[in-house]
Amino acid sequence: MINSLPTSLLLNGREFTYAAIQQYPAAVPADLNGYEARVLERVREWLNGSQEFTLTTSGSTGPPAPIVLRRRQLEASARRTGDFFDLGPGDRALVCLNCEYIGGLMMLVRGLERRLHLTVVEPRADPLALVPAEAEFDFAAFVPLQLRAVLAAGHAPRLNQMKTILVGGAPVDAALLAAVQAQLTVPVLLTYGMTETCSHVALRRLNGPRATTAFRVLPGIAAGQDARGCLTLRGDVTDDQLVVTNDQVALHAEDHTFEWLGRADFVINSGGVKVPAEKVELVLDVALAELGAPRRCFVAGRPDERLGQAVAAYVEGPALPAAAEAQLRALLAARLGPYEQPRHLVFVPEFQTTASGKLDRAATLRRLETPNLI
Repeated sequence: MINSLPTSLLLNGREFTYAAIQQYPAAVPADLNGYEARVLERVREWLNGSQEFTLTTSGSTGPPAPIVLRRRQLEASARRTGDFFDLGPGDRALVCLNCEYIGGLMMLVRGLERRLHLTVVEPRADPLALVPAEAEFDFAAFVPLQLRAVLAAGHAPRLNQMKTILVGGAPVDAALLAAVQAQLTVPVLLTYGMTETCSHVALRRLNGPRATTAFRVLPGIAAGQDARGCLTLRGDVTDDQLVVTNDQVALHAEDHTFEWLGRADFVINSGGVKVPAEKVELVLDVALAELGAPRRCFVAGRPDERLGQAVAAYVEGPALPAAAEAQLRALLAARLGPYEQPRHLVFVPEFQTTASGKLDRAATLRRLETPNLI
């Protein structure tokens, strides 16, 4: 443990004192790239007491939109996470999420509020490749793509020296979950949250004897459901405003947990039968992993003259060999109902992603409608 209180942060390998950042840009070198400049501006705003912060939602489930968050909301979120994980002065945090979005911004705010030693690196698939091999950390947050790359690069021993790892921003597929459970002893927690809730408000342990399929709502957050069975949230992180999500859940009020069932707006109406796309995606994801061909995938409705919408599965990467594809279809037929089984299996060279690195289903489908752009 490093006991001295931090007076600076590391950004892409360079040290910037907080005193200098408060005077940004006058007191820092001019040779910054665009991302470094935006990080220092965010830190400057916080250090100088700004009361409102404008962010853009991730765009993974709808068009990106600006949202204004108050300082007290961000402080409440940082306090709750810091208390929950016992993060305090001298702990070392790796900040490798994009600080222009809520996940990365909250890593900065946690560091500043809890007086952590911050090492900030530009977002990339393997952020540990950007820091010295001897650098040690207590706390980090990754998106699934990063965690997958870090494990593939053989960094599991470095991760296992940490106190806690968060992973969020996108679903964790079956192959990554298996890798986490096999390689990591450090607690790895899947987060649930959004820009409107100042990052996560619920956590799910992925590995170890305390692994679970349910998310536990953090203390002080009121969780409920609307008439659709979708999760509602209220607390200091929402500025005591009710946030109504499109996430259908099985809510267990007695122990403050919920199981995520899927998004209400990701339902495919196929021949009058409502098919939850994310249920089919989970079965597809597991089947691909069992065949030794883990890929990103998603399921969507495709116009069909007879059914209205037919279930279509989109799989990233080259087409599977004929025998493997036949095995995949057989697994899906055995595990899904007749209306749930994908009638179309589409292989896409590369999925489109949002600016924050999340899968962009709508953009991928639009691009498929214009084949010459692929």
